[in-house]
Amino acid sequence: MSKTWPSLKQSRLSAEAQARVRARVQASVEALSLKGMRQALELTQAEVGRSAEMTQSELSRVESRTDHLTSTLRRYVEALGGTLEITAVFGELRVKLKDG
Repeated sequence: MSKTWPSLKQSRLSAEAQARVRARVQASVEALSLKGMRQALELTQAEVGRSAEMTQSELSRVESRTDHLTSTLRRYVEALGGTLEITAVFGELRVKLKDG
């Protein structure tokens, strides 16, 4: 008798263990670099560069920077098919910043 992944997961992991796994997955997703996001989506620099209207060389420089203009980040994320959202965090308070 074959089991489904959800039923197997429930039978093997306690609720606490499942919560720890979810937290680790979320933390690793939150910690992706630009290059990591692109690679997770299995896209090449050339593919993203075409969509962002950048050369592969420009895109490589964007991925290696540690300081970015918001407009550059937006262009990059949109080329990956996403939407850029910026959130300021003050303890438990999270404020989504809007353009303009």
